[in-house]
Amino acid sequence: MARMSDDAPAQAATDGERRALAALEASSIAFTVSRHGPVRSLAEAAQTRGIEPSGIVKTIVVRRGDDDFLFVLVPGDRTISWPKLRALLGVSRLSMPDAATAKDVTGYERGTITPFGSLRDWPVVADSRIPGRPVSIGGGAHGVAATVDGADLAKALAATVADVTDPE
Repeated sequence: MARMSDDAPAQAATDGERRALAALEASSIAFTVSRHGPVRSLAEAAQTRGIEPSGIVKTIVVRRGDDDFLFVLVPGDRTISWPKLRALLGVSRLSMPDAATAKDVTGYERGTITPFGSLRDWPVVADSRIPGRPVSIGGGAHGVAATVDGADLAKALAATVADVTDPE
C-alpha cells in the first residue's frame, strides 16, 4: 500500500517511525511516506510534502483526566477550539499534558506524535475539515510523514469527526 518518497538522505528508521509505519501498513489504507530534513514553518513543511498547509494534520494529545487521554487531529492552519471540544466530549475541563507525559502515554516525542503505533489506542477526534481531501500526518519521527486520504484516515482510526477547531 505504501509508496515511499525520500526527499532527504536515507537515515536509520527510529523505533517510533517503525511503529507508526507498521501500524499504517496494518490499517490497510493507502499512504505515501515522505522524508525530509528540518523545516522552519508550516508553509515549508507543506511545500516539502506537496500538500496545502491546511492539509498538514497536527496530532494533539489532550488529557480528560488521570490516565485518560485522546488524540485530536487538527488541520495545520487551525487550532483546537476548547469550548467546541469540551462540548463534544461533554466535559467541563480538558488540558494538554507536558511533553514528558505525552511521550509516556504515546511513545512519541512532541512533533512526531501520531495515533498510528501509539503505545495505547486512545480515542481520536478528527476535525471536520480533514475528510474529503489528502492530508499529511506525522510518521513517528522528525521529518517523516504519511500522506493519506482524510476520509480513510478518519475511518481507520474510528475517529469522531466534528468541528472542533478555529482559525489560527
